[in-house]
Amino acid sequence: MGIRSVFVVFGLLLVGGFVFFTHQYTPRQSSERVTAADYVDSSECASCHPTIYETFQHSGMGRSFSRLGSIITEDFKVKNTFYHRPSDRYYTMYERDGRYFQRRHQLGPNGEQINVVEKQIDYVLGSGNHARTYLHLDEQKRLVELPVGWYAENGGYWAMNPGFDRPDQPDFRRRISQECIFCHNAYPTIEQDSDRTGGDPSFPGKMPEGIDCQRCHGPGGAHIRATQKMNSTADEIRKSIVNPARLSSERNLEVCMQCHLESTSARLPYSVRRFGRGVFSYRPGEPLADYAVHFDRAPDSEHKERFEIVNQAYRLRQSACFQKSGGAMTCITCHDPHNAPRGEEATRHYVSVCQSCHADTIRKLAAAQRHPSSTDCQSCHMPKRRTDDVVHVVMTDHYIQRRRPSRDLLAPIAEPTDDSDYRGEVVLYYPPNLPTLANTELYSATAQVIQNSNLIDGIPRLRAALEKYRPTEGEFYFVMAEAYFNTNAPELAIPMYREALARAPDFWPALYRLGLSLASVGQEQGGLEFLERARKLSADERLLNALAMAYRRMGRLGEAAAVLKNAVPVNPDFPQTYNNLGDVLAQMGDVAGAQEAFDDAIRAQPDFMVPYTNVANALIRDGNLQQAQYYLERAIAQAIPKDPALADVHNMLGNLMANQGHTERAVIHYLESLKINPNLAPAHFGLGQLLEMQGKKADAIVHFRKVTETGDVALSRAATAAIRRLRQP
Repeated sequence: MGIRSVFVVFGLLLVGGFVFFTHQYTPRQSSERVTAADYVDSSECASCHPTIYETFQHSGMGRSFSRLGSIITEDFKVKNTFYHRPSDRYYTMYERDGRYFQRRHQLGPNGEQINVVEKQIDYVLGSGNHARTYLHLDEQKRLVELPVGWYAENGGYWAMNPGFDRPDQPDFRRRISQECIFCHNAYPTIEQDSDRTGGDPSFPGKMPEGIDCQRCHGPGGAHIRATQKMNSTADEIRKSIVNPARLSSERNLEVCMQCHLESTSARLPYSVRRFGRGVFSYRPGEPLADYAVHFDRAPDSEHKERFEIVNQAYRLRQSACFQKSGGAMTCITCHDPHNAPRGEEATRHYVSVCQSCHADTIRKLAAAQRHPSSTDCQSCHMPKRRTDDVVHVVMTDHYIQRRRPSRDLLAPIAEPTDDSDYRGEVVLYYPPNLPTLANTELYSATAQVIQNSNLIDGIPRLRAALEKYRPTEGEFYFVMAEAYFNTNAPELAIPMYREALARAPDFWPALYRLGLSLASVGQEQGGLEFLERARKLSADERLLNALAMAYRRMGRLGEAAAVLKNAVPVNPDFPQTYNNLGDVLAQMGDVAGAQEAFDDAIRAQPDFMVPYTNVANALIRDGNLQQAQYYLERAIAQAIPKDPALADVHNMLGNLMANQGHTERAVIHYLESLKINPNLAPAHFGLGQLLEMQGKKADAIVHFRKVTETGDVALSRAATAAIRRLRQP
């Protein structure tokens, strides 16, 4: 189980918001197919392997993904509520008519429930040995992670999922990617090529429940046909399926490492899937490096000692036992993947494995009284520890060490923040060498920038590699363009997007980002053309919002409103759609429609400041100052600390208070605004006006002068006139 698979935390491997690492987009076809040819329903394995099949169903892998209902360990009736203080939101988990739901609400000024959102729980991600995360399948057949999870520690309790325990938590807006399903389930039935970059990350077909036999043994269709063929020999039957035990130790270990090799669950990236490979294209027995290249932080990084939830193989590979085994030690040296022992049986089993190599050493050390008498090797040499990334989970550390760390390994730890993200060189980890220098330089340079870990050094590295090797894969150029885009250099991004499109003309993410880049440098018509081309290939809500805003800037308000209304059902929890729709409707004179859209934006994301100010502006224009004040005060109560948008909210409330004669309260809000944004011209101007009214000329001049330094032309003229007026005798 892993943070990308079990919890889907800390974000996906994104390039400008796109799950990446795959080949060019191919327009979807109407027919569905099993993504990996010759995969079968794993229940067909049970007829010949009933004992193995049955015991595996009870393992963590066999229970890694399921519908809620067959096994329920959580309390959906009594202890079924959770209040998240940092985001001021209440959650209730409950059952109704045989279905299960997660519901969020907040409390209004009179204690009434507001901003209510309810989602059905359709799937459970996680075996429950450590935790369970709940997923909702929306109308677009996309999976959404629900914010509250269940943790097994201390008898079980509800708490926020990793990455959600923060004021700006994503609530019901985090989608489950196909990368998550890759490591936490059998391969699903999806539309053709939708697991490639730019494909639709939906799950319209059959969704398996749990990792199945074929994730380790490969597609089973040929094996079943061989067993049914009258004249098949035992050797033919054996060769028709992958048996990891018969692979080389390297290939054997890679079957497990396809999911358990994460160097980190935080942004790095820990791996880059080979361009040209789909998410569900890995086959047991093939070199893992043909599917993905793995990376790590620099050797001297202070992050190196992090213990994370899915780095079992990564930690094992640091152990002397592994390094001195000459490649003989693999995961199945200790683990039977078909049957995981528990309790005392597990302790006896793992001790016997240790003693198979270390019995003589243990006897000698015990005789010399240099080793305590113990029947539990793990508690000292592979202790259970609280993971640094999923702070409510305790797991076995697979780094086999001589001495147990002296600190309390189970002590509570804080949820990681963005401040702890790694910034530095990203180094090649596995395999230690790639087949060609071109591969090494291109993928290593890509890893520097793909998640912004090493942009300053990575951008020139990737640019040099592209100029040197001129790769045929458009994805390399797209990564380069995204690096420029993310460093506010659209003029450099534009030619790189064009290079990507020259190699993959229907790659809609490049069309979309090229459209944005052209608009940002003033080429509105050219940008619109690329956005319209992208829309023919995708209904992504970000693309639709960008297209609508392009129409709006060109005065085509009707078309903008129509596109935004079409974007709402694509993702009903995307707040920007509602806010943009409200802006357009307000501009069209539809005040009631705009108000409704802004309210929907707030419901979708209560800490989204912009719709609060939009509603307040409309209410002020209508003379409803009391209701406008409510929205602004509510915005402040919901605000994320240090949110830059909060400066505008305080400034608006300052103006509102000043216009109603509440001078002292107005000054307080102006000053709060300037704490957040010291260069906000309207706040300086409003404060200057109040100080002038109070006869504090010198203080007023200070703030009017600040206005002239901000570059706000209109307010600067007014501030200059005020300064002249105040200096008159």
